[in-house]
Amino acid sequence: MDQDQKHQIPKTPTITLRKFMPSDVDAFMSWAADPQVTRFQRRHPYTDPTEALAYITTKILPHPWYHAICVDNTPVGSISVKPAPGEDRHRASIGYRIAYDYWGKGIATEALKLTVKSVFEELGYLERLEAIADVDNPASQRVLEKAGFKKEGVLRKYVKLKGESKDMVMFSFLSSDAV
Repeated sequence: MDQDQKHQIPKTPTITLRKFMPSDVDAFMSWAADPQVTRFQRRHPYTDPTEALAYITTKILPHPWYHAICVDNTPVGSISVKPAPGEDRHRASIGYRIAYDYWGKGIATEALKLTVKSVFEELGYLERLEAIADVDNPASQRVLEKAGFKKEGVLRKYVKLKGESKDMVMFSFLSSDAV
């Protein structure tokens, strides 16, 4: 190893959020078609890029806050925030998913932190972000805790995932919590 190699600092990936584009369909398939990633989601993995493109154009693009999680400008996941309707619009639910190859690298945690900061600035009326994680998904629970979300409790038989009633752990982040 020469002197230059010895002193090189490993590059830290740049994690950013941006709106989706139809051209993101191949990147989207890297997580949306993976059974490991979709295990804790309501829908089954996509098998056809045409279906994925239809989902991007009909669901993601018109969504009020749905962004690609990018590592060095390449989409590796997605994160969405959906404000509650009517008088409950002071709160919103947040959900995220990330390609399996990027699990365990702090990317989801950083994306959550970026999202929290951004949505509380953009949506000034928002007071509460809430997220649920399957009781059988401790990795997602850890991500939420590392991003500053507070565990509130278990909601029994709260969600139907692929036909099965599942217990979920509720987490929240308030606008008054430190970002």
